[in-house]
Amino acid sequence: MRRMIGPSLVGVFGVVILITLGLWQMQRMGWKEAKLAAISAMLVDAPVDLPVQATSEADRYRGVMIEGAYTGEVALKLDSLQGQGPGKRVIAVFATQDGRRVLVDRGIWLDGTAATPTLAHPAQVLGNLDWPQEADSYTPPPDPKTGLWFARDVPAMAKALGAEPTLIVARAPTGDGITPVPLDASSIPNNHWQYAVTWFSLAAVWFVMTGFLLWRIRQQSSKAV
Repeated sequence: MRRMIGPSLVGVFGVVILITLGLWQMQRMGWKEAKLAAISAMLVDAPVDLPVQATSEADRYRGVMIEGAYTGEVALKLDSLQGQGPGKRVIAVFATQDGRRVLVDRGIWLDGTAATPTLAHPAQVLGNLDWPQEADSYTPPPDPKTGLWFARDVPAMAKALGAEPTLIVARAPTGDGITPVPLDASSIPNNHWQYAVTWFSLAAVWFVMTGFLLWRIRQQSSKAV
């Protein structure tokens, strides 16, 4: 019996830890679902004026309305639109009526489609603030020949275009042959249910293996007697 104490304690401890991790993931799932619901509401809420100093922590996904004009300055990023093919994401400089220069993600200029992304003209933009995290240490710099970007690197694009690093993703069509790609909460991952199932499954496996080990120890002890 003494030989079974250690494995029993390890088995109970392991099962408790794994079940606790599974329950924690269930709690995280509830928190994430509430957050996604709040984000979904922000994406369609009535727009407000562009904050003077917008931050990702307080203003990400906030709906805003700006008036002014496109300057004709753009950064084009290789992209594609599901079901419609490849194209270029148009990140345009927008000069607001109060003198700010911000960036507007107007959407995708599909290959083979006539568009005028560099046309300067007055406009009103309805969109949502965003701080996409697409660039990393493996992202190459813009192609020196074509000038095409490979990620929406807002700080770098803003610096190259002489604008502030504030990006507004257009919620509605902005014209000029560009297809809008509004923000959608469905693109935000919520994998906590899968994580919870994984932890609970490991707890079950740990329990079965512990039972099998204790059975083997008992069998060996019986033979020894």
